Amino acid sequence: MKVARVSENIWSVYTWLIFPITVWLVKEEDGVTLVDAGLPVMAKGIAGAIRSLGIGPLKRIVLTHGHSDHVGAVTRLLGERPGVPVYAHRLEMPHMTGEAPYPGRRKAVPYLPRGLARPLPETPEGGLEPIGGLKPYWTPGHAPGHVVYHHEQDDVLLAGDLFNAKKGRLRFPLFTFDKARALESSLIVKELKPAHMEVCHGGPVRHPAGQMDEYLRAHARFAEAGRQA
Repeated sequence: MKVARVSENIWSVYTWLIFPITVWLVKEEDGVTLVDAGLPVMAKGIAGAIRSLGIGPLKRIVLTHGHSDHVGAVTRLLGERPGVPVYAHRLEMPHMTGEAPYPGRRKAVPYLPRGLARPLPETPEGGLEPIGGLKPYWTPGHAPGHVVYHHEQDDVLLAGDLFNAKKGRLRFPLFTFDKARALESSLIVKELKPAHMEVCHGGPVRHPAGQMDEYLRAHARFAEAGRQA
C-alpha cells in the first residue's frame, strides 16, 4: 500500500488489487476522519499510515457508500479502536447490512453488522450536516445512498464512485445501477468547482469542472434512457 499527500489536511492510502482502491485520511482538530475503508486486507496499512503520519488517533469513519470494497476494513479497524463511530447515508443501511439487496443485485449480502453504522446527521430541510471538516452531499446513482465529501478548506472533493478516472480524465463509474441518476448527481462538480478531486478507482483529477461539459455530452444517452424509463 502507498500513502500520498493530497493537500494540507488530506492523504490518500491506496493499493492495486485488479484495479486501484483508494481511501483517505483527513486531519481534524481532534484526530483523523477516515473516508471509506477499502478491503479487509487494507486495515493494517490504513492503521499504519495513521500512526506513521502522526495525525491520529482515528476518531470517525465516514463512508461514501456500503459496497464491499468501501467498507471491508471497518470491523478490523474497530478491533483496534472500539467505539469509533461509523457513518453512512441512511439509504445505504438496509443494503450494506444485508436486509435488502442492492439495486441490480439478486442477493442481499451483509457487508457490515446491523447497528454498527449510524446515519449521517441531516438538517431539518433534509440536507446533510457537516462532519468534521467535511461537507457531505447526497449523490445517488451508483448506490442509493452514495455520498461525496467536500473539504472546503482544502477545496478537495472526495468522490468515491461518483466517477472513475484515468490519467486525470473522468470516466463513468462501473457497476452503476441507475446511470441517469448518477449522471444527474455528477452535476455537483459543476456546482462546487473543486480544485482537486479524488476517486476510489483511479488517479486524481485537477479542476474536474472543466471536463464536465464533455463528460455530460459523452454520456447523454444515460440521461435520455432515464427520461424514457
